[in-house]
Amino acid sequence: MLALLALVMVSGCYTLPESTRPEGEGRSLSSESVYIVSHGWHTGIIYPRERLLEYVPGLKTRFPSGDFLEIGWGDKGFYQAEEITAGITLKALFWPTETVVHVVAVARSPYRSFPNSEVRHVCLDQARIESLGRFLANSFARDQSDEIATTRKGIYGDSQFYVGVGSFHLFNTCNKWTAKGLESSGFEINTTLKLTASSILDYLDANAKPGGTQQSDTVPATQASCG
Repeated sequence: MLALLALVMVSGCYTLPESTRPEGEGRSLSSESVYIVSHGWHTGIIYPRERLLEYVPGLKTRFPSGDFLEIGWGDKGFYQAEEITAGITLKALFWPTETVVHVVAVARSPYRSFPNSEVRHVCLDQARIESLGRFLANSFARDQSDEIATTRKGIYGDSQFYVGVGSFHLFNTCNKWTAKGLESSGFEINTTLKLTASSILDYLDANAKPGGTQQSDTVPATQASCG
């Protein structure tokens, strides 16, 4: 077991899905809103629905309306389990397991949609929001026809699980995935030890955001706008 953990730690920087890089930064002065949401132990990325459909058109039929989609990535067994057991938890942490992507329709303000969660607002310019979109799209597994595949209904709201890319383990958690999403958005973030939800929120609260931002866990999204 120790040998396995050592191997996982050494290879942790090369885990899938890999971060992307913004291309052509500075070509647009306008920016758009993205949100990071923490549900306690797990974080997700709330991304403009219309933009995500450009990268993952297979979501359009399942999610035909709404301003945003919340995207989360995690262990297939743990994420989809109706009851969390010690066995499921230990397997998810200490043995590389299959992953899923959880997609949730966010029809209104993320602050109002998730009143019991912590939400951070980030503004991204064109290059950075496109890079994040590519990262999110690369998190979905695809078949030989380049189609995404559903697994089962999601766990809250209007939601759905899809087959994910990469393996989940102690050093490649849902929160490290969010950190790689931030890195894909142009943040200078060390993703290696961003393994908890609090580490993600602490980073956002302590660091300036690229593209101009407003950070808040209380202000309604209708009042948090990007220039």
